Amino acid sequence: MFKLSQSRLIFIISILFVLFYNFSFFKNVLKVYPLDGLNILFIISLAAVLALVINIILTLFSSKYTTKPILILLLIVSSFTAYFMDTYNVVIDDGMIRNTLQTDFKESSDLISLKLFLYFIFLGLIPAIFVYKTKIEYKSFFSELKAKLISIFSSLILIALIIFSFSKYYTSFFREHKVLRYYTNPTYWLYSLGYYIYKAANSGPIVVKKIGLDAKVIRDAKEPHKLVILVVGEAARAKNFSLNGYKKDTNPLLSKRDDIINFSNFYSCGTSTAVSVPCMFSPLTRKEYSHKKFLRLENAMDVVAHTKDVAILWVDNNSDPKGVMDRLGYIDYKNSKCKGECRDIGMLEYVPKFIKEHNNSDILIVLHQMGNHGPAYYKRYPKEFEKFSPVCKTNQLEKCTKEQISNAYDNALLYTDYFLNSTIELLKKYPNYQRAMFYLSDHGESLGENGVYLHGMPYFIAPDAQKHVGAIMWFSKNFKGVNIKKLKANKDKHYSQDNLFSTILGLLDIQTKVYKKDMDITK
Repeated sequence: MFKLSQSRLIFIISILFVLFYNFSFFKNVLKVYPLDGLNILFIISLAAVLALVINIILTLFSSKYTTKPILILLLIVSSFTAYFMDTYNVVIDDGMIRNTLQTDFKESSDLISLKLFLYFIFLGLIPAIFVYKTKIEYKSFFSELKAKLISIFSSLILIALIIFSFSKYYTSFFREHKVLRYYTNPTYWLYSLGYYIYKAANSGPIVVKKIGLDAKVIRDAKEPHKLVILVVGEAARAKNFSLNGYKKDTNPLLSKRDDIINFSNFYSCGTSTAVSVPCMFSPLTRKEYSHKKFLRLENAMDVVAHTKDVAILWVDNNSDPKGVMDRLGYIDYKNSKCKGECRDIGMLEYVPKFIKEHNNSDILIVLHQMGNHGPAYYKRYPKEFEKFSPVCKTNQLEKCTKEQISNAYDNALLYTDYFLNSTIELLKKYPNYQRAMFYLSDHGESLGENGVYLHGMPYFIAPDAQKHVGAIMWFSKNFKGVNIKKLKANKDKHYSQDNLFSTILGLLDIQTKVYKKDMDITK
């Protein structure tokens, strides 16, 4: 058993955090400040400043009853955050925390690996045992308080001296490269967790404001009812669609059709499902959107329901609708209908029955895909769709070549091509309806470009691959109220998920004060 003072133990742990939990931080720092000349001394100073900042934070919350529990918890959690940052080069911000809390076990199980277990053992469990076994020699209350004040103020003085000594470097670091701070561990995820809790605690009682209560379907009585299927994709980046010029044929079925409209310049509201899905159905634009506002405002699905003339079905093969269907309900296909890997095609089983049960009304069906959910892309499609090889068959993407990763990802896109084509063919079986399909992915995906994988980066620093998404429309020949000629002419125009709210209402001929014609891409 080790014997240490409280201050010494905290300082040792602070140094351990810098040396073993901040690989991503220093890797990104080296991209900006190459290891040569005075840069070497600056990077050493950064390590010292980070250790001192961590020391201050831990000292502030230390006491006879909290020091060990806090250190153990931080070490264990930071072992996981270090793994995800080191492996996928992600940032643990409040959006990532929300996304993590809203992810179910089936999704999170794809992230479990031997490497994650090793990170937990060597960066989590072993240091935690060291802290647990250490006997802290506590002094009297005032002696401990004095020691804490000395530790904090001496740390602050040293930080000031270091920053003053390298003022030129720190000026650029803080002003021009503030993104680098997002990779510090555990400081940034602690800040993000605090910010997340603050927003949740200050949200107050949730009172949902109703919108679109005046919504009505306005259409010639002689016209057939409308049947619209909206497919919400998952992690499908536009860059890898052969419809957009990608070198591999990821859209062999859709590319043969002359009745689809492919939008090559569509952008998402967020870089994660937890943000993009609620945002795209919200009447708020991306710049206006916040999760707090979303919870207090009805969305497009509520407005459609207010007409009382449209039957609504949401089938989910992802984690859940992220609050969009809280007032209307949905079918959880992934966790109730099937076992193991649930194929998106299975969601179509619900469609014929629902249409039959509501054959005297308009119908809106939303199918929320598993799509290209990573990192286990190889699990997202049946074996017969493994057209591109060799394939990355592990969730540890850093072990695979870029070719193997893209092949697995592209095979999953190939399966989405099959799913969308099957959806269109199913719609064609109902000629008594005016039919339409609108496919729109929730966000994109990084496949290792610049060492970045998956998605969820803060929007303002996220690469284009995480924001530029696939979007496709199909209409039956008898579908009215849509300017097909204009749509085709504007297929390369810049659109975003801000357009979805009014586009859904426009497709169903719904008139309401909250509908904005200039945001409806079909008009």
